[in-house]
Amino acid sequence: MDDTEARILQLVHNLKEVDHRDAALLELSKKRESVSNLALILWHTPGTVAVLLQEIIAIYPLLSPPALTGHASNRVCNALALLQCVASHPETRGPFLAAHLPLYLYPFLNTVSKTRPFEYLRLTSLGVIGALAKVDDPEVTSFLLSTEIIPLCLRIMETGSELSKTVATFIVQKILLDDSGLNYVCQTAERFYAVSTVLANMVNSLIEQPSGRLLKHIIRCYLRLSDNPRAREALRQCLPQSLRDTTFAQLLNEDQSTRRWLASLIYALGGDAALV
Repeated sequence: MDDTEARILQLVHNLKEVDHRDAALLELSKKRESVSNLALILWHTPGTVAVLLQEIIAIYPLLSPPALTGHASNRVCNALALLQCVASHPETRGPFLAAHLPLYLYPFLNTVSKTRPFEYLRLTSLGVIGALAKVDDPEVTSFLLSTEIIPLCLRIMETGSELSKTVATFIVQKILLDDSGLNYVCQTAERFYAVSTVLANMVNSLIEQPSGRLLKHIIRCYLRLSDNPRAREALRQCLPQSLRDTTFAQLLNEDQSTRRWLASLIYALGGDAALV
């Protein structure tokens, strides 16, 4: 065992010591990118995941009424960063889902306070869900669809910061890219219009506050929705006019892949893709 591994094992042990936990959470969260087997160590060291859950549950009383301090937010976000490490690893992702651990994060996504501690908490929680969603695993999509993640993401897409909106839209995009996700959203008119209305509101807000990366995810969501015949017919009526004209020409000129996706979307809806 080299010094680095010995240090990691000591830090993981320190998580169980109340007096050393805060410092151990901070140091381990900083090392999660550089230690390839950290997820395995965290998952297979008895009591460690329970400690991380303890940190998460401990701040539930601070959510309503909003009383979360910057330090408390930073501490629980360090615990969430370690859970993201576990969620990202191919050998621990399945057990992580089987234990329904993402559900412990949903109360954080359900908050509405716009203060910095709450925004950081929402963003870090979205990061854990995003780490699951990005792997293109049908098991992950099935799990997310069985929970309330889409309504939670839709609300953040309307009310969050630009970065939170971007991650939430990315999660919805990844769900839609799975056939079961697309079928779920397009199964009822209510679900489709819940998603398409939020997307349209976001497009309108981008006219005032442009964001190329956010526009990219929005257009990709629309393009995927157009793969469903009923959704495609509805989009012919409800796609924002600003996506059909030159409103976002400057942003599109900076990102050719987004431009191609929009051209494909307009073509699928029977419009003139040459105008994009």
